[in-house]
Amino acid sequence: MPAMSSRSGSRRRTMNEINMVPFIDVMLVLLIIFMVSAPLITTGVVDLPSVGTSKQQPTHVIQVVVGKDEQLKIKLDGDQDPQPVPLKALAARVKDAQAGDANTPVVISADRNVKYEAVVKTMDVLQRAGIQRVGLSVKNGPSDS
Repeated sequence: MPAMSSRSGSRRRTMNEINMVPFIDVMLVLLIIFMVSAPLITTGVVDLPSVGTSKQQPTHVIQVVVGKDEQLKIKLDGDQDPQPVPLKALAARVKDAQAGDANTPVVISADRNVKYEAVVKTMDVLQRAGIQRVGLSVKNGPSDS
């Protein structure tokens, strides 16, 4: 029995404390990583182009209007009433309106609430048809700068 008593006497005591050194080391490494990477992160600032006025307005302009319901209408020079046109027939109607003059500009104007996707689809259809001068109509407002 004396052997058993010596065994129980040499038994380790449980630790009541948590070793904080590894925790502090990890936190310091994370702090250094964040301090080094923070200046490298750039904010998402977008510089939008400003709109100026053209010196001379083109004499013949074809306007494609994208309405709130994403319905397309085509408006020629002095026409007050835009004529509805389906997306599939848009390129053919614009080419007819250009009457062989590839330099005639085509301007797409859309309602503010129209999805961007509808405007891009319209531009894509026109550019795939080989129409060269396709642009977007903008509203001139007070400048911020």
